[in-house]
Amino acid sequence: MERRRRNLVAISAAVTAAGVLSAVLLWPRPETPPLETAPTISPSPTAPSPPPSPAERYPADSAAYDVAALPAAQVYSVIPGLPLDPDPGGPVLPLSASAAAPSVPVFPEPGSPPVAQLPQAQAHDGTTVPVIEQHTHWVKVLLPARAGLPSGGVEGQTTGWLRASDVTLSDNPYVVTVSISSGTIAVAESGQTVYESSGFAYGTPATPTPLGRTFIMTVFTDPSATYTRGNPTTALAVQSPTLDGFGGASVAVTAFHYHDARSGPISNGCIRVDAATAQYLAGLPLGTPVLVAP
Repeated sequence: MERRRRNLVAISAAVTAAGVLSAVLLWPRPETPPLETAPTISPSPTAPSPPPSPAERYPADSAAYDVAALPAAQVYSVIPGLPLDPDPGGPVLPLSASAAAPSVPVFPEPGSPPVAQLPQAQAHDGTTVPVIEQHTHWVKVLLPARAGLPSGGVEGQTTGWLRASDVTLSDNPYVVTVSISSGTIAVAESGQTVYESSGFAYGTPATPTPLGRTFIMTVFTDPSATYTRGNPTTALAVQSPTLDGFGGASVAVTAFHYHDARSGPISNGCIRVDAATAQYLAGLPLGTPVLVAP
């Protein structure tokens, strides 16, 4: 009997142990947190270099050039390498540039070989030119030469680049604005209108007055041009968009000049003004920008 009781106790203990083990195995256990791994550290991105400021967009050019072999950018020149003004209605700066040496190279764009020279002096002026862009090492200017002839389908105001180290810059606060539609001419000094006139003649449809920005190239008085009645002529750097030449000359320069008949589209492209306006415009500095609007 005693032996049987011990066997029952042993069996009971075994059953109890098995139940406890089963409970341990079946009871939901907390999830084991994943092993922590060292975070992946991406290399710090290299900060991009800031873009060059507009003033420093073009690197300096210190090369020496033989300008004697290059054509002069002057009123009688036709220099196909010179670009035409891509923005005829664009702004101008209150700056003029002139060569700081007897002659300096003119580039179609920074980094390209020069295609012309700008002298300090030439027979028909055009050596003081307006600046339309200014950078640390370069200035972009308007020029008096042509890039081609109207008969070849080329017309418009030429431009070029000069090295800042090659030029002398001077302030020019004046701008002349011509509005063909309103028949007005206004002269501004530092943004303030200082002279106005109204009523003038301009080019016919066949020989229109060139539109866009140009500049005062030279001023002269021609006694043989009796229609000017002794008043000065203010010649501009831009030439006719339809005429290769005029009056027996190989150029067709646009100009402000006096004429008794000065109303409507009747000229060969020149702007015919009254005597007071002819005198006033002739007193402006060479290189003064002129903006001609429709």
